[in-house]
Amino acid sequence: MGVASHPDGQVTNLLHTTVNSAITQQQNTGNTGSKQTTVKSDPQEEAPKVKGIYVTAYSAGGSRMDQLVNLLDKTELNAMVIDIKDDEGYITYKTDNPKLKELGKPQPFIKDIDKLMQRLNKHDIYPIARVVVFKDTILAKKNPELSFRKGDGSVWQNGRGESFVSPYNKEVWDYNIEIAKEAAKLGFKEIQFDYVRFPEGFEKRADSLKYTKSNQSRVDVISEFVKYARKELAPLGIRVSVDIFGYAASVPAAEGIGQDFVKISKHVDVISPMVYPSHYTTGWFGSKVPDKAPYQTIKGSMKDTHTKLDPLGSYKPIIRPWIQDFTASWLGSGNYAKYGKKEIEEQIRALQDMNVDEYLLWNAANRYTPGVTYK
Repeated sequence: MGVASHPDGQVTNLLHTTVNSAITQQQNTGNTGSKQTTVKSDPQEEAPKVKGIYVTAYSAGGSRMDQLVNLLDKTELNAMVIDIKDDEGYITYKTDNPKLKELGKPQPFIKDIDKLMQRLNKHDIYPIARVVVFKDTILAKKNPELSFRKGDGSVWQNGRGESFVSPYNKEVWDYNIEIAKEAAKLGFKEIQFDYVRFPEGFEKRADSLKYTKSNQSRVDVISEFVKYARKELAPLGIRVSVDIFGYAASVPAAEGIGQDFVKISKHVDVISPMVYPSHYTTGWFGSKVPDKAPYQTIKGSMKDTHTKLDPLGSYKPIIRPWIQDFTASWLGSGNYAKYGKKEIEEQIRALQDMNVDEYLLWNAANRYTPGVTYK
């Protein structure tokens, strides 16, 4: 796992491939406000305005948790997004669930999950379970028939050695939803699905790889998974949220990876666009160096988000963006700013000015900037 960027934030290359193709494949979203017979309700009406941090399973099960709990005790931060199924595909705690043990690979990074939940409850910390869905190297290697395979039958990997499983596989859907259901029973109030997409640049290899598929488009199968997951989890009274590329609010549907910002948002309680200033390139929102303009970049992204989602009416989800608490030094000299108290507060100010009062802070190493005023 990288030390600075969001696991689903490798957008530099993806930005060029998907945005260019998306612009030529503008999707008609005019029917998103079609007549509905029911009104969307929030399964967690008593939930606080969430201001949270990302916590790896290693941190949640180790000594780092002491200082993270202390941070939330002393500030207005009130939530943790904790890896329950991580970026490799490991289930991060010991489970006796036969379905999960059959397909997955539990690793007790969190040694005592019940004790962790008791601690979160004691400190009044709103618990969110992060479940990485279709990027799943463990499941792909264990069950190649569920993955994308090359001509010789071997499991396809991207340039980082990661494998994905096919969103067309209903078995993959049910496996991840079973993990979510168990997390709900453990006491998590919300399930946050990440990597709800095909691999980046998939449109270039869609016809050469072997995998389960149907006549549905990639966009439709991804939105159908989200709709199905929410329906399955509804009886448990928990929220469903999805992480999505921040720029998805500013461009037409990303056909290559199957993400349509509006179609996904319609079926979730919370949408979390990853709007890190470092992940936008020159020219976005009128900024030459977006990473050096946190207020301007966040404000522009939220304006586009509202514009995209307002037609949903009562089906518009809570907007809770991931914002940046890391320094993107890999961008090279002159292309990044050293992120500290000022830059984080500028992002929060931009959110407030755009009537967005919930957010999540990302730092892959879980080292959050001290002294920030969270509002």
